[in-house]
Amino acid sequence: MLDGGAAGAPRLTGYAHGGGCACKIPPGELEDVVRSLVGQPGADVLVGLDNGDDAAAVLVRDDLAVLSTADFFTPVVDDAFDWGRIAAANALSDIYAMGGRPIMAVNLVGWPRGVLPAELMAEVLRGGLSVAAEAGCPVIGGHSIDDPEPKYGMAVTGVAPPDRLLRNDAAEPGLPITLTKPIGVGLLNNRHKQTGEVFAEAVATMASLNRDAARDAVAAGIRAATDVTGFGLLGHLYKMCRASTVGAVIDLDAVPLIEGARQALRDGFVSGGTRRNLDWVRPQIRTASRITEDDLLLLADAQTSGGLLVVGEVPGHPVIGHTTVGAGLEIR
Repeated sequence: MLDGGAAGAPRLTGYAHGGGCACKIPPGELEDVVRSLVGQPGADVLVGLDNGDDAAAVLVRDDLAVLSTADFFTPVVDDAFDWGRIAAANALSDIYAMGGRPIMAVNLVGWPRGVLPAELMAEVLRGGLSVAAEAGCPVIGGHSIDDPEPKYGMAVTGVAPPDRLLRNDAAEPGLPITLTKPIGVGLLNNRHKQTGEVFAEAVATMASLNRDAARDAVAAGIRAATDVTGFGLLGHLYKMCRASTVGAVIDLDAVPLIEGARQALRDGFVSGGTRRNLDWVRPQIRTASRITEDDLLLLADAQTSGGLLVVGEVPGHPVIGHTTVGAGLEIR
């Protein structure tokens, strides 16, 4: 089960109980844990714990905010280099989702050193370095531990003008909602884990940076955004709407899907994380009569390194709905 590929290389996904952002602690469970916790408030904290935004933001000068985030996960694909690329793009995405520019990163690694060869870990790190280099973000050191499951990601520092931050609590009603990457990679990742099939389009999508979409959103004067990762499109949209005290309408037919996602859904490759996402957000959803349970599972699919979900129109990307006065999500 654990060995595969032309050269008999270890199948990394076989060493993890979950894959990518689908291994996140479920959103409802996580909120229960942190509800009673209080962060360190301060006059210079622009974005803290309150709304679960993508990164923290602290004012260091009138014209400069420093952003900080960390993200890591278990293998989402079997190819070590690709896993490194995807994990790095995913960590950098938190900075882009805030409208920032990453300026430094450090690696975070857990490795079963008595089980998997160190050379494979080097390939993971090499993949991360390649994407960080594309982002113009130096990787300067990191931290590693001996871990029964392989894990990789980055802690990233970024900067942004404080008056141009993208935030998840800044959405206003009556605006279009844009999605900058197709959804459905969670279904294909689960299929890959179970069958070994490789989906090149999914890998390319997950490894691509949200840099250009973030730049275009900021240039368009947009103020509200988040990225779509482990809580799925519905989960992240609900979090943004709740933080902003608005509602949203989603046009199912306008949501872009990665090739093969529907078939993977029909074939039953739905992760436990996706089902938990839907259970969490279901009380907030109203649906048209044509919307099926499979449609909702697709919209709740746990993404890894997904696109930006933007309240406003970003040129070149599909508008999938609009914000409304009130609360809750309507799927048409």
